Amino acid sequence: MQLVFSDAQFWEDFLPLTFTRPVAEMRCGILTFSERWQKLLGISEISFITEDFLQEKFKKPEKTESLFLVPNFLPTEKVLDQIKELKMGEALVYENELLAVRINMENFSLNQIEKMTDIEEKLTFFKQPTDLFSYNEQAINFDFELLTKGRTSAKLSATNGFLGDKENLFIEEGASVEFSTLNTKTGKIYIGKDAEVMEGCNLRGPIALCEGSKFNLGSKIYGATTVGPHSKVGGEVNNIVIFGYSNKGHDGFIGNSVIGEWCNLGADTNSSNLKNNYAEVKLWNYRTKRFANTGLQFAGLIMGDHSKTAINTQFNTGTVVGVAANIFKSGFPPNLIESFSWGGMKGDEKFKLEKAYEVAELAMARRKVAFTEEDREILKHIYINF
Repeated sequence: MQLVFSDAQFWEDFLPLTFTRPVAEMRCGILTFSERWQKLLGISEISFITEDFLQEKFKKPEKTESLFLVPNFLPTEKVLDQIKELKMGEALVYENELLAVRINMENFSLNQIEKMTDIEEKLTFFKQPTDLFSYNEQAINFDFELLTKGRTSAKLSATNGFLGDKENLFIEEGASVEFSTLNTKTGKIYIGKDAEVMEGCNLRGPIALCEGSKFNLGSKIYGATTVGPHSKVGGEVNNIVIFGYSNKGHDGFIGNSVIGEWCNLGADTNSSNLKNNYAEVKLWNYRTKRFANTGLQFAGLIMGDHSKTAINTQFNTGTVVGVAANIFKSGFPPNLIESFSWGGMKGDEKFKLEKAYEVAELAMARRKVAFTEEDREILKHIYINF
């Protein structure tokens, strides 16, 4: 049986993060939503129902018996059991939205549904980009239990200082942590395979440092923070999520933010996460094409894939950056920076598409990841249509 992830309800709500991926491929906690569901359900074959321009890269469903799932939530044990026990034609509904259904994709139609059951328990449901950092502690706790249950952590080197319960620290084999302080009194800390915490770092959980990632010398890391695979972080961060393959390697502060893949923040890039008047933060909403209240007092930066900042870039509270923007002009950029902006200011010319390809290819080659024809076509579609 295949697991089919649906973008139907939420893809547009998570822009600019979903310009380059389905909802299921976003990261929160330790894992992406798709990785989490594969582990929970024991299903290795996955596919996606997403935007047409993404389907060449992200596999379409086979026409076979499938579990169709909206991926962006954390299940309770009861709900997980309900999903596992679904029979053909049976579906689960949450807050009037279809959540999961056992169905044959041969003749995909909601008319195949013969029985619908309402989920009565309250779920941690992700509906907008800010939810990824707002609910990151719940996601780290969930994934920590999922990944470490019944396993033994590698030992913490005696060069480190430690506060809290060692049961809330897990270090994968191949990871290196030396001459730093780790505090699990405030939350769990997960150090992934081949990750490195360099000397002089201060970690205050909940924190997930994923495979092959690094905290640079003297970093100050407040939870709930996730640094996705093969990323580097330095300076000070607080409650951020980095999807992976991105660098914030130098001093500067980023808080209450989500950074996509293949981004690079120049030295002393800073993001305000609190307005001077303590007012509720507004963020650009791509669906409504206007700034909308987030309900949050703390919200910093939402940045799409492949975007870059020059040294000393200063972001206002509640800034949204599209895909492949290059931000280098003096002064505070606006709260919305369009995809492929060359400079970062309103009205700036667009980054030449061929040059954007060139930068992406060079950046990805450094990590031995190929810039594929599918990647090229996705960027081209965004460039032309958004």
